[in-house]
Amino acid sequence: MKAPALFLAHGSPMLAIEDNTYTTFLKKLGEGIRPQAVVIFTAHWMTRQPTVSAVEGTYDMIYDFSGFPRELYEVVYPARGSVEWAERVRERLGGAAEVAVDPTRGLDHGSWVLLHRLFPNADIPVVQASVVPWWTPKQLFQLGEALRPLRDEGVMIIGSGGTVHNLMALRWEGHAEADAWAVAFDDWLLSRSAAHSEEVFDYENKAPYAKQAVPTPEHLAPYWIAYGAGSRDQAPRVLFREYQYGSLSLMAVSF
Repeated sequence: MKAPALFLAHGSPMLAIEDNTYTTFLKKLGEGIRPQAVVIFTAHWMTRQPTVSAVEGTYDMIYDFSGFPRELYEVVYPARGSVEWAERVRERLGGAAEVAVDPTRGLDHGSWVLLHRLFPNADIPVVQASVVPWWTPKQLFQLGEALRPLRDEGVMIIGSGGTVHNLMALRWEGHAEADAWAVAFDDWLLSRSAAHSEEVFDYENKAPYAKQAVPTPEHLAPYWIAYGAGSRDQAPRVLFREYQYGSLSLMAVSF
């Protein structure tokens, strides 16, 4: 079967150790998928050109955050790399861009927080990939397009980031209601994506509250890649949608 192309919000690193409706969703999602390999584009690996990990053996852990409970820094997710799959990914991406290979970089929390929930046994080969956030959405979409044929070989494509990711706008008190501006931005993004409208690539000028929702582009960048890897004959499907702290979007979209 064709493996999925997904955009998954990675939210707060606390998702690795807290149980909530989103972590329950991720667990059930992983139980229903058995890919040959996973390629995950993480917002927390930014490079000047597209780069893929080519790790032989087990990835090192990167705890790229601070101020969290000690328990979070003790999480170990022993994901296996694959030089073979990394080379297949590099070859495919090479049709759209010049691609670099990194044989040493570990998994950052944009990758392991999600994979820890999806595939807790760490028994599926993982290729981690960077984002180039200053590329245009259309350029990032074209990277995803280049990877689309790998889905027919059982390779799952994940874009890991967040559609609304403005840490300065978060409201930390209790269970804050979802902010209307965050919902409005996501509604616009989803509707234009579902229509396969070229307008979606000009979100900075066309979407409501775009600057508020996306003050910097790195967390939205994986969305465009997953979107590009998706099927053109189907509309994107929202699998999960909630908001933490008022506006931190926890959204999962299948393309």
